[in-house]
Amino acid sequence: MTTERIIAIMLPVNSTAGIQNATEDEVCENWREIHHLVFHLANVCFALGLVIPTMLSLHMIFLRASLCLGCSFFILWASLYRCALDIMIWNSTFLVINFMHFIYLVYKKRPIKIEKELKGIYHKMFEPLHVPPEQFKRLTGQFCNIQTLQKGQPYAVEDKTSVDDRLSILLRGKMKVSYRGHFLHNIYPNAYIDSPEFRSTEMDRGEKFQVSITADDNCVYLCWSRERLTYFLEAEPYLYEIFKYLIGKDITNKLYSLNDPTLSDKVAKKIDRQPSLCSQLSVMQMRNSMASTSDSEDGLHNFLRGTSTASTLRLLF
Repeated sequence: MTTERIIAIMLPVNSTAGIQNATEDEVCENWREIHHLVFHLANVCFALGLVIPTMLSLHMIFLRASLCLGCSFFILWASLYRCALDIMIWNSTFLVINFMHFIYLVYKKRPIKIEKELKGIYHKMFEPLHVPPEQFKRLTGQFCNIQTLQKGQPYAVEDKTSVDDRLSILLRGKMKVSYRGHFLHNIYPNAYIDSPEFRSTEMDRGEKFQVSITADDNCVYLCWSRERLTYFLEAEPYLYEIFKYLIGKDITNKLYSLNDPTLSDKVAKKIDRQPSLCSQLSVMQMRNSMASTSDSEDGLHNFLRGTSTASTLRLLF
């Protein structure tokens, strides 16, 4: 059954005749001349924008730029060669929308400026774990500050300083950790100062430092408010996992240096070991429960000698 027959059955006679006449009038017997080159340039821009591979990091910027360029060519063609007001208005609207998206995408890709003092910890601690600069900037830009300690000044005093207030990373200098005047280990740049205390008191607040931490050189450190940092990390699950990993690794490094008193400064700075639950529990016991496990001087000396603990540590690694 032909198309004309179907139309004749479905529509009245007058309507069928009108459609047939219109169809005969609109049949393209003679094609019009090809449009101006500007018209084709606009379509080429649209085509290029649509074939940009999505694996490119800047593909959305290139897409929006191509759409903007294509709309500009259409406006030029409509106003100079076609004299079509409606085409010009529609493409002007599309141009404004795409240009706004283009500006926004370029703004998001702007280079993030990190403070000179913080570049070291970003490149050595956070960048290898794929933390973007803008996220690191939010982490260090609102509720933390850079503080200094002169040589000999205490960061924490055993049995006096609360562990609930802060969490810090050493940026420059060196600190030493001691218990009842006995040296335990050093803290070097790009390491947490109080990671064992932070981990061991996550569920039990109100504790005091069981060790003393003193500046062995002129020191600069980054200090977070613990309460505000906790709230921030609750809203940033990825950064929360990063912090758990970094703190765990830092605790492991401290345990390793604590059990190897012959470790040189250069070697200690290069330690990069994976955290384990056993090592984290051991160092927390060492630094936060010494008072309960080593009440006497003889007990302290035996604890610091730690031959059995050192052997266990070597087995863990």
